[in-house]
Amino acid sequence: MLLYLTDYLMTFDPSFRVFQYLTFRAILGALTALILSFLIGPWMIRKLTREKIGDVGREYVPDGHFSKKGTPTMGGTLILVAISVSTLLWANLHNRYIWAILLVTLGYGIIGFVDDYRKVMQGNSDGLSGKAKYFWQSFIGLGTAIFLYQTAVVPAETQFIIPFFKGVVLNLGWGYVIMTYFVIVGTSNAVNLTDGLDGLAIMPTVMVGAGLGIFAYLSGNINFAQYLAIPYLPSSGELIVFCAALVGAGLGFLWFNAYPAMVFMGDVGALALGGALGLLAVLVRQELVLVIMGGVFVMETLSVIIQVLSFKMTGKRVFKMAPIHHHFELKGWPEPRIIVRFWIITFILVLVGLATLKLR
Repeated sequence: MLLYLTDYLMTFDPSFRVFQYLTFRAILGALTALILSFLIGPWMIRKLTREKIGDVGREYVPDGHFSKKGTPTMGGTLILVAISVSTLLWANLHNRYIWAILLVTLGYGIIGFVDDYRKVMQGNSDGLSGKAKYFWQSFIGLGTAIFLYQTAVVPAETQFIIPFFKGVVLNLGWGYVIMTYFVIVGTSNAVNLTDGLDGLAIMPTVMVGAGLGIFAYLSGNINFAQYLAIPYLPSSGELIVFCAALVGAGLGFLWFNAYPAMVFMGDVGALALGGALGLLAVLVRQELVLVIMGGVFVMETLSVIIQVLSFKMTGKRVFKMAPIHHHFELKGWPEPRIIVRFWIITFILVLVGLATLKLR
């Protein structure tokens, strides 16, 4: 939005040309989202507390978590406001990728909001039913996948890229729609499963978002793309503004969500951020890199799948409790130790993901 104002002002003063640079607008986007989080956060926490919109407690968690019952939740709304406002202010709104990522993020946020609202305001511990949640996730994910496939400008937008191998691509055709659907829905649920400890989900989300932002910027620059042997995607560079806003909003939220948390993200934040990461990976054609960078999310999801299958097939549990962060809690690890170690693991995996840029 402000980009168009600076375009006009540039006719009077050429120094406003600096706003044309993606990197400059990304920095402004991150700062805007961060400042908005700092400004809105305290007010939102007070309002959530006053309205008694607190965590209702979960049935299958270690006993130590019951002391957190009543902590304000639905704080993910703060993240969505900061990301949306910042992106709308500094991104090029003629870019279809920007609208796709915003609509998916907000759409999944609405699903999470309804789920949280039913839990904390209507006293329904189950929230939105699993079938209804999955239906709406699928509706948005599939609709987005079809839209992107139908509006693809260059063949690379729908090809499957295999990292570590130069020039190895697969033409997916309509298979792109199926893969995109599963990546968006799967990542959304993976981040939601990870959101079980104070700050555990938000910092990996920030780091993975930043990593994908680098891919977006490089893929949108024809010189960098050719040099690094990655697909050139003309519209993807603008996504760095969204990624920067995500980083700023995430760090701003972490200010209040760090252990011991003053506010919880809730499904409104976890589902939205997961959907955003999944779509980001699709848009920059780095789905496999997302699996690497988001290894913590993958580990959390696999721990649940393994636990369920093991119990159904053998009647025995592999882990003391799933997702796996609860397993480590029951082994006696302090919550901050689990959180920071998972952060460190994510940092390493993001570096490995970025290393694929040269290992081709």
